[in-house]
Amino acid sequence: MSVMDALLAFSFAAVLLTLTPGLDTALVLRTATVEGRKQAVHAALGISVGCLIWGAAVAFGLGALIAVSELAYDILKYCGAAYLTWLGINMLLRPRKQFAVAATSGKPASNWFLKGILGNALNPKVGIFYVSFLPQFIPQGHSPVIWTFALVSIHMAIGITWSMMLIGATRPLASLLQKEKVIRWLDRTTGMIFLLFAARLAFSKR
Repeated sequence: MSVMDALLAFSFAAVLLTLTPGLDTALVLRTATVEGRKQAVHAALGISVGCLIWGAAVAFGLGALIAVSELAYDILKYCGAAYLTWLGINMLLRPRKQFAVAATSGKPASNWFLKGILGNALNPKVGIFYVSFLPQFIPQGHSPVIWTFALVSIHMAIGITWSMMLIGATRPLASLLQKEKVIRWLDRTTGMIFLLFAARLAFSKR
């Protein structure tokens, strides 16, 4: 895979994954609706920092793993492919029917930036996903550390852009994301993409 092919493929996948409603989308929408746009921006920035923390952990761990042991890398590769396959099959066979944006009462949280960071940094699924997803977009012969940071940066930029769009159009987007047909379509499309990437990862060579 060439450098340009890797960047384009990852960017496409990252856009699709970002658009699929999840915990980050719920946090941004909920904060924008209940706490206001300023707090929602803080939450979105905190989410991005959480991604960067996991990216750093994966970058240095993955780089050391590839350098030290080809067997360990193969184990990681097949575990990642199995994980993506499991996610893909679940999203295809059991797509969600609704995506609820929870609202809470009481005193607003004082630091949504920190809450955004902790929401991602304390979620091991983010790290597992990065480990299983990022290696297939690293061109052969290139530094895993540098490329992991580059790919995470692209993911962060896409995520922030999407979050700003959510914040700027909270009500219509929140309404759209609660339609059953939209949720099912996004889940099934993402599931198919996961299965394709799982096959590609399983048959890829170091």
